[in-house]
Amino acid sequence: CHRMTTLGDLLDRFHLELVRVAFVAHSHLHHCQKVWLEGVYESRGDSSWHVVTELTFENGEDNFRPDITLLVNGLPLAIIEVKKRMNQGGVLEERSRMDRRHANRKFRHFFNLIQLQAFSNNMEYDDTAIDPVQGAFYAASTYGTAHFNYFREERAAELAGAIGPLTQEVQDIVLTDTNLASIKGTPEFERNKSADTPTHRLLTSLFSRQRLAFILRYAFAWLDEEEGIQKHVMRYPQLFATLAIAERLAADVRKGIVWHTQGSGKTALAYYNVRFLTDWFQQRNQVARFYFIVDRLDLLKQARDEFRLRGLTVHVIDSREAFACDIKQGGAARNDRGALEITVVNIQKFKDDPDVAAARDYNLNVQRVYFLDEVHRSYNPRGSFLANLEQSDRNAIKIGLTGTPLIGDQLQSKALFGDYIHTYYYNASIADGYTLRLIREEIATRYRMQLQQALADIEVRQGGIERKTLYAHPRFVAAMLDYILRDFVQSRTTFGDDRIGAMVICDSSEQARELHRQFERLMLPVAVDIVAEPANDPVFQRVRVADDPAPYGRQPLTASLILHDEGDKGSRETEIKDFKKGRIDLLFVFNMLLTGFDAPRLKKLYFGRVIKDHNLLQALTRVNRRYGSFRYGYVVDFADIQAEFDKANRNYYDELTAELGDEMQHYSHLFKSAEEIRADVEAIRQALFAYALDDAELFSQQIGEVRDRQTLLAIVKALTLARELYNLIRLGGHAELAGLLDFHKLRHLHIEAQNALAALNLKEHLEHADDTSGLLNQALEDVIFKFEKIGEAELRLADELKDVLRRTRETLAATQDPKDPAWIKLKEELERLFKARKLSEVSQQEMQANIVVLRELEHRARELNRTDANLAARYGGDAKLMRVHKRLLESHRLGDNPVRLHSALSEVKQATDRAVLGNSQLLGTPEYFERQLMPIVVRSFNAQPPGPDADTCRLINQLLVREYLNESQGRLSL
Repeated sequence: CHRMTTLGDLLDRFHLELVRVAFVAHSHLHHCQKVWLEGVYESRGDSSWHVVTELTFENGEDNFRPDITLLVNGLPLAIIEVKKRMNQGGVLEERSRMDRRHANRKFRHFFNLIQLQAFSNNMEYDDTAIDPVQGAFYAASTYGTAHFNYFREERAAELAGAIGPLTQEVQDIVLTDTNLASIKGTPEFERNKSADTPTHRLLTSLFSRQRLAFILRYAFAWLDEEEGIQKHVMRYPQLFATLAIAERLAADVRKGIVWHTQGSGKTALAYYNVRFLTDWFQQRNQVARFYFIVDRLDLLKQARDEFRLRGLTVHVIDSREAFACDIKQGGAARNDRGALEITVVNIQKFKDDPDVAAARDYNLNVQRVYFLDEVHRSYNPRGSFLANLEQSDRNAIKIGLTGTPLIGDQLQSKALFGDYIHTYYYNASIADGYTLRLIREEIATRYRMQLQQALADIEVRQGGIERKTLYAHPRFVAAMLDYILRDFVQSRTTFGDDRIGAMVICDSSEQARELHRQFERLMLPVAVDIVAEPANDPVFQRVRVADDPAPYGRQPLTASLILHDEGDKGSRETEIKDFKKGRIDLLFVFNMLLTGFDAPRLKKLYFGRVIKDHNLLQALTRVNRRYGSFRYGYVVDFADIQAEFDKANRNYYDELTAELGDEMQHYSHLFKSAEEIRADVEAIRQALFAYALDDAELFSQQIGEVRDRQTLLAIVKALTLARELYNLIRLGGHAELAGLLDFHKLRHLHIEAQNALAALNLKEHLEHADDTSGLLNQALEDVIFKFEKIGEAELRLADELKDVLRRTRETLAATQDPKDPAWIKLKEELERLFKARKLSEVSQQEMQANIVVLRELEHRARELNRTDANLAARYGGDAKLMRVHKRLLESHRLGDNPVRLHSALSEVKQATDRAVLGNSQLLGTPEYFERQLMPIVVRSFNAQPPGPDADTCRLINQLLVREYLNESQGRLSL
């Protein structure tokens, strides 16, 4: 049941109580870290809804309990993890924990059923963070690392009716069922019922009736990648673009343009619309046929591969005859499986054939939908291919796709393809973490002088020479290549990532070939016989006189030359794929790969020529894809063309402002401005002013003495930012900062600061022994194992030790009674094992002994949890009464008869819950609540003679009062 492709058929009778109950559930979970909403459900028609909290999934000894599970007709379709505001580690900690669950093979059956995951700590998004620690996110289920997406609602008015008033009766039912009567009326509970909190907004957007039905039917894609099947879910701009397309079609608008910035997934958008519009037209008794129109062969291949990855049957039209034959097809599919199809067409193939189809070939029940890629390019309305497209089917729907706005000469595209259907701007894409901001690096003064000298030398030797030949001259290329390679190798060191790649946009194909030729010679083995080489070869002259034996790194780099007339199509495709996979370091290009080329590892782009208008933006955004922890893509401006570069940008933005007016604000964050960079540098200097940055040992000592976690966080953040800006500072002429940001020391200081922060976290958790989740989740989760011996058997033992440690930690953390003496003893044993450092750098024999000890701890903890759960079940799952029951038995004041104690406490619970629900202010005055509770205690226990004495009644009363007050204030009773 992996894909659940027919699941949407079960969901025609949704109801809105789910959202209401989920809101209440979140209010509880938000108030206290673990508060459960169990067994609340409502059924309507043929579908039933269940909302449960801490529904345990078990497979053998492995188990986990999502905070909230949503079930439709008994199927767990979504899980929600909800944490307190400002929780330790933010969302990153919980995401890491969830990813470990995803990777556990024993949970695969569960994640096959789960379609959607949501996570929130009920805080607004921090749009400045590359790895946000706060907010409300969603993701598709997975077996590995989940990509959590932002969601920014664009159609709030449509969902306004999805949230009805939460009546007192419904609240009382939920609170009683979840044993949470004590939180009624508390300020936090009232605040968290608001529909405008970050978590509630996400729940409304994802789980209201029509929205969830849409998501389950149309919002998932399974990509058959080489490393395995990946499950993707619609990004919110794709979802709203799809809904906007449906609105336009319903209004009988037959054409329009979707402008989604580069990197936002326009091919995926087309795929999702194939699924959605197939049903949309079917409901209108029409058969939809889909076409993806491109104007370049490389884009055709890219689109073909992307659609096939997602499971579509793809037909490629590569001739006029094939298109004419396809147009005459009347059915929806040409395959025998009934699979969804799309036809990818290179429009150039039939530009000279105006008679592609005749009127008699049309089938009125067939609705053709044309997705036209890259409509920002200046399509000539007088051109034959566009006329032929129009004549192929005058009733066809035309949806233009573009990654840049339509300005200047491109405005005719709007006349041809209509107005914008939906837009998704650069700043939103950057804030959502899909794309990165760009930093434009200036060339160092030394290098400019070197280039100018090379140019002057060439002109003196050869006289007048045209620009293209000048820039392709071996001497000029030698200087250019030397800078590129040194800068690229240094960037890998600076960023601490040897996997990043680079692309050089050359001035001409001749320059590209010369760059590649010299690169190949530079990468020859050192032992090559250079004596036989020409004495005037600048490459070998530089090798001969170089004082650095490894100027371009210790390992040879690899590069490919990508030109339309270099090699064959197959070899170019192979080399492009190898670059994306990290097998090739650099690409030398001229006109190819400047648009539509998506390689996240491409983080350095070297401009060897000026590119204008939208072509400039297309080229720039080759380096703006999200990759690892990178905050920026880096663009290096070459050959003293800064003035031309700025002029091109200025003209572009002037046109943009004139065309879009106020929309100019949406481009304000594409580039990192000089002012912002200076502000970042000043913030770094202030944050690190008090520390010895030139003495790593003293720096480590200084930060090791810091006891305030926020102070250490500020230091780590400043050092992280400094590392990110280092390359810019080094190349941008900020000489006064060179001493502050010495990379070799900087990287070490950053590691030292991170270690200090981890040590402080661990120390805080160990000092607060009652903070169970802190000790067990933080201190033990990421133990690094080192061994005295190396061998395959020991590696398996390490995995076994890590696994049993994880299970022990999770089992202990699942306790509902951290004051149980037996549990405290188990925790102390685990602490002693950890503090004694017996879990790292161990021999095989020590590992075996540790595994035995941990398994025994796990077994005892699991038995304690089982006993507690059974006792809590006797009180309707109320852990408060379970804990009071145990404390009273431990006191020996009422004997050891659990049946009599249970009978009396059950009466107390029912009467107290009724009183609290009837008066939400009761818990606001502890003394008054204690006085009101005492008669209930005396009456209930005297009904089970012999009744307790006065001191025992006071003890019972105090235990109950403390439990109810702790619960109302969001604390676990200790």
